[in-house]
Amino acid sequence: MTRESVVSDEFARKFAAEKETPYTRWVRSEGLDILSSIYVSDLHTVELKRWTRRGGRGVFLNHDASRSTNDCYVCEIPPGGELNPQRQLYEEMIYVLDGRGSTAVWNDAGRRIAFEWKKGAMFAIPLNAWHQHFNGSGLEPARYVAVTNAPVVINAFGDLNFVFNTKYDFTDRFNGEPDYFAGKGEQRGLLLDTNFVADAINLPLIAARERGAGGGHIRFSMARGHMNSHISQFPIGTYKKAHAHGPGAHVIIMSGEGYTLMWPEGGEPRRYEWKEGSMIVPPNMWYHQHFNTGTIPARYLAFKAEGTSIRNAQGVPKAWISKRLGGDQIDYADEAPTIRQWFAEALARHGFQPRMEKAYEAELAELQQLGT
Repeated sequence: MTRESVVSDEFARKFAAEKETPYTRWVRSEGLDILSSIYVSDLHTVELKRWTRRGGRGVFLNHDASRSTNDCYVCEIPPGGELNPQRQLYEEMIYVLDGRGSTAVWNDAGRRIAFEWKKGAMFAIPLNAWHQHFNGSGLEPARYVAVTNAPVVINAFGDLNFVFNTKYDFTDRFNGEPDYFAGKGEQRGLLLDTNFVADAINLPLIAARERGAGGGHIRFSMARGHMNSHISQFPIGTYKKAHAHGPGAHVIIMSGEGYTLMWPEGGEPRRYEWKEGSMIVPPNMWYHQHFNTGTIPARYLAFKAEGTSIRNAQGVPKAWISKRLGGDQIDYADEAPTIRQWFAEALARHGFQPRMEKAYEAELAELQQLGT
C-alpha cells in the first residue's frame, strides 16, 4: 500500500501561510464547507448548508488534487423557489440530479431566453451571462451538481467584484440566440457540439472499442467553452481498461452499480463501490478502472476543466493509448491477475459471470498485429 504523505505538525506549519488561496477564502466567505474527498457515495443525500447569497443550499466537493484547476458543488433549490441571479467570469457545467425546473439566461444587451429541465439533463452556463434557476415543483426540492473552473479564475484575479460583477457580453459565447438551448448539435467524431442535453441518461453513444469491452462514448463541447465532459457506458458483466490522466475529472454515476479501483503508480488499488448518484474524483495521474457488477449497462458522466491536456502529437488523449505505445492505458493483457479474480468474485455474489472473453481475445489479436 502506498504510504500517505503525512509529515509532522512542525514541518507543516512552515507552509501554513500557503495553504489558503483566494478561492478557498471565497468558499469560506460563502458560508459553505469544502469536503475534501475523492469519493462521494451519494450526491442525492450529501449534506448541504444554507447558501444565503444564492438563495438555496449547497456544499463544495473537491480535494487538493483538483482544487487548483476546477471545483465541484452540489446545490439545492427549495420547493417553489428559485436561486438568485448570478453572472461569473468562469465556465460552469451542470447535471440535474433530482427534480425539474427551468433556467433563464440573459445578457446586458437585454437578450433573454429560458428553457426547462428535469432529472438527467445537462447543460452549460455561457461565460459571464446572467442566469437564474427555478424549481418547477412546489412540493419537492430540485438538486444539481456543477463543475466549474472557478479556482483558476478567482486565484488569478482575486477581486470577487471583478469575477462576479463585470459588465461585458461575450457575444461569441452567447448572444440571445432563440435556439441556444434547443438541444441541437453537430457531431464531429466523438465530439458533440451542443449546449443542452434533455436526457443524458438515455443519449445514444458512439462505439469506443479503444476503451475495451464493447463500450460506448460521447464527448461534449458546450456553451462554446473549453471545459471537457464526456459520457461513457459499458455492458453488463464487463469492465473498462485502467488508465490515468491529469487531475479534476469528476465522474458522476448516471446508471448501474459496480465499483472503481484507483491507485498511484506502484501502489495498491483502493476500491470504491458505486451506484447511481455516486461520484469518483481520480487524483492526478492515478490509475483508475471501472467495473459493472449490476444488472443493466453502467453509464457515467465526467466533468473536467482540463488545465493541461495530456495528448500525443496527433491530439489523441494518452489515457486512450496503450502503455505499450507510450500512452497511459493498461491493456487487459497487462493488468494484474487479481483484477480478473476480484471482478469474478464480485459478480459471483450477484449470481453472474464475467462477459469479458471476447474483449480479451479481440485485444490479443490487435496486439499481435501491432507486434507489441
